[in-house]
Amino acid sequence: MLKMASRASALRPLLFLCVLTAVWGFPFRPSLDLDVTPRITVFSNGLLGCRRFSGAALNYSSLLLEDEAGVLYIGARGAVFALDTGDISAPGNNMTIEWEASPEQKRQCMSKGKDNQTQCYNHIRFLQRYNETHLYVCGTNAFRPLCAYIDVEHFRLSSGFEEGREKCPYDPAKGYTGLLIDGEMYTASQYEFRSSPDIRRNIPYPIVKTEEAPTRWLLEADFVGSALVRESVNSSIGDDDKIYFFFTERSQEPMPYFSQTRVARVARVCKGDWGGQRTLQRKWTSFLKARLVCSIPDYDFHLNVLRSVFVVEGRDPQSTVFYGVFGLEWTNVKASAVCQYSITDVQKAFEGPYVENPDSPQRWAEYTGKVPEPRPGSCITNQLRARGFNSSFDLPDNVLNFARRHPLVFRQVRPLGERPLLFKRSVDYTRIAVHRVSALDGVQYDVLFIGTDEGWLHKAVEVKGQVHIIEELQLFEEPQPVDSMVISQAQRSIYVGSPSGVLQLPLSTCGRYTSCFDCIFARDPFCAWDGTGCVEVALVANRSGLIQDVMNGNTGCETSAGEDMAAYRTRSVAEGDDVLLQCEQRSNLATPQWTLDGRELEGYGLDSGYRVGTDGLLVIGARPEQSGRYRCFAVENGVRVLVASYTVWVRPDLPPPPPTTPPPVA
Repeated sequence: MLKMASRASALRPLLFLCVLTAVWGFPFRPSLDLDVTPRITVFSNGLLGCRRFSGAALNYSSLLLEDEAGVLYIGARGAVFALDTGDISAPGNNMTIEWEASPEQKRQCMSKGKDNQTQCYNHIRFLQRYNETHLYVCGTNAFRPLCAYIDVEHFRLSSGFEEGREKCPYDPAKGYTGLLIDGEMYTASQYEFRSSPDIRRNIPYPIVKTEEAPTRWLLEADFVGSALVRESVNSSIGDDDKIYFFFTERSQEPMPYFSQTRVARVARVCKGDWGGQRTLQRKWTSFLKARLVCSIPDYDFHLNVLRSVFVVEGRDPQSTVFYGVFGLEWTNVKASAVCQYSITDVQKAFEGPYVENPDSPQRWAEYTGKVPEPRPGSCITNQLRARGFNSSFDLPDNVLNFARRHPLVFRQVRPLGERPLLFKRSVDYTRIAVHRVSALDGVQYDVLFIGTDEGWLHKAVEVKGQVHIIEELQLFEEPQPVDSMVISQAQRSIYVGSPSGVLQLPLSTCGRYTSCFDCIFARDPFCAWDGTGCVEVALVANRSGLIQDVMNGNTGCETSAGEDMAAYRTRSVAEGDDVLLQCEQRSNLATPQWTLDGRELEGYGLDSGYRVGTDGLLVIGARPEQSGRYRCFAVENGVRVLVASYTVWVRPDLPPPPPTTPPPVA
């Protein structure tokens, strides 16, 4: 038995390597169909409509957009800024509050062995609207968090600071999320050096938080986001609103690979939960968590670290969806995936069976025993009120004891379509933001903006459960991570926060597409062809003449469209010379196709006399019979578009000219 166990243990690294090799598709398999190639690549010097802001501070990681007021608030290291959303680079309308940690606090921070280059500063981690006149802001304050109110009208800190160690993490690198909802403050993080991570309602007092014993509800949790879903709206059962938290934590259940120790989660609490009367005093009675699965089923390959989420509200709470960006916990391998989930599937998981560990932490399994009533982890509904349970204080102790020991549900939350929308090798996505837009076909499309750890932004559209990456934009010449993003519908802009500054980019640059086919191939819901140019749909009053095909990206243009944009040239070369006929493909998805006098050139082997590369067609050792009209087409989405046309004349060899007698030297 011991030999078999040892052999199985030795085979695990080999098994994992085989799975990883299969997913990477190198060198034994073709690329995954999920590994989408961006249609066009735009470098930083080619960005259109880009505006930049950079003050004296660093780490512009907290963004608060107030679209109607036209203000973008930014929390950075040692400063808070208020920028005009119309043009964040315009200095006249921008305001600054400097809020540095005191020299004494910095000295204490350094005396504790903290890094004076990164940690011993005041990193703004929380910045939200408190009421009509004030914002609420919290900072790490060199490992002694403080919070304060900002007078919006005069843009200054109100007098006095508040203790922030239960509202804001001490460490700027710790995962953190927070919300202010109806005057109530919800946060999730590891707040102090020796504390365990927990989810809290800090305002109003008394604090309600997660339980640590006997079953730890959170295990080394790293939070990435939170969201309010108002499930009480038009609820026939008198349901409560929910706050959802998204994080990665150390796994409590068996993992598919020995080297994976972490798991992505979604948890929720009810907004009206104030803890129990005797059991779970000042602890959540409604806390439940479930595993978020983002895997490639054909390869049994799991991406288990959640990096970012974005919640898209639907017409009603049940149609709400959220997107998650996932990666690997191995730092030496880059890969990312985007999975989409339904809030309805999350609710079903929380209504399903629980998990328990009757013997040891390695024996987590589905609980099959009797579940007490009312169902542990439930919110207070009309049905419970009719039975005398008007608040969480009324729940019986047996229900609360069960809830304390069973925070995890058995059913996993799987993505819509049972697989990722997008998988990217050699890329680490860091943030995602989503904008829902109606296209000319009457369909609402989700446009995804996904930032990377090296400062690129992928703009993509979800179509029928798949993702088409419209473009990839290089935001910075010096690689740096995208730390935060917000989208302004009023300004039709996206704002991107990074360590060095904030960028404002238009949601779409339709003018970049110079032909009908280029505009249609882009499949950008913001853009359409009006007969003379690619225009932004939102700016056109009469849309009856616009052409757009987001669904397929290949219909609407006349066959001859774009030929006037093609390059026409004549080349005369001597027999035996090599000649390069250039044909630049604007799209990364297009493949070149060459014809000679209307006949497609087939086969580019060693004896064909031709070579095809990314820069064009190379005619090797030109012969007279290779004279004629060469045409290069870009083939994309099954459509052929003329890019270049060459008339080539190969001159026969001519005898060398006779030698001439040099003139006499004077």
